[in-house]
Amino acid sequence: MPSNFRSIALGAALIAATVLGACRDTGKEQLFAISGKLFEFNYRLGIATYVITLRPLRPMGEGQVAVVNFQNPAGGDPLIVNQKIWPKLPHITLTSPPLTCVVKDKPYSVTIRIEDSNGTLLQSLETTMASTEDQTMLPDRPLVIGPKYELNPDLAGHPDGKLPDEPKPDCSKAA
Repeated sequence: MPSNFRSIALGAALIAATVLGACRDTGKEQLFAISGKLFEFNYRLGIATYVITLRPLRPMGEGQVAVVNFQNPAGGDPLIVNQKIWPKLPHITLTSPPLTCVVKDKPYSVTIRIEDSNGTLLQSLETTMASTEDQTMLPDRPLVIGPKYELNPDLAGHPDGKLPDEPKPDCSKAA
């Protein structure tokens, strides 16, 4: 009887291993993985943006597009970016338009759709991002202007970039 028990136990273990192996997600369907994400505060230009980096997990096809929905920190409709994916690049960098009303430690959602040239969904990625700073730390206007990075004359006498009468963005609809 012990010999039959071992055979049954061994058979059950092999079946279980086969079933578990078949259920395991091997990632073969994944085209990209998020390899980096941050809020970029460009103090010199006085703007904040989302920046996400994707790492290809397998060769990319021609005509692929990343359609990114960035949650708008100021509230309202999401900020949508359509970006062509260049197959020979080692990574893909996705950047939002300039933002307003970014709040420290608040999670903001980002959805990325990878589509083929016909608009067929190939992969969907979702993530959240939180800033380590409030956008209020940025100057009211760019500190420099022009191709030679000349000091912005609007900020004369205000080295911190803050203008006392400068209108502030309306963040009352911020989510």
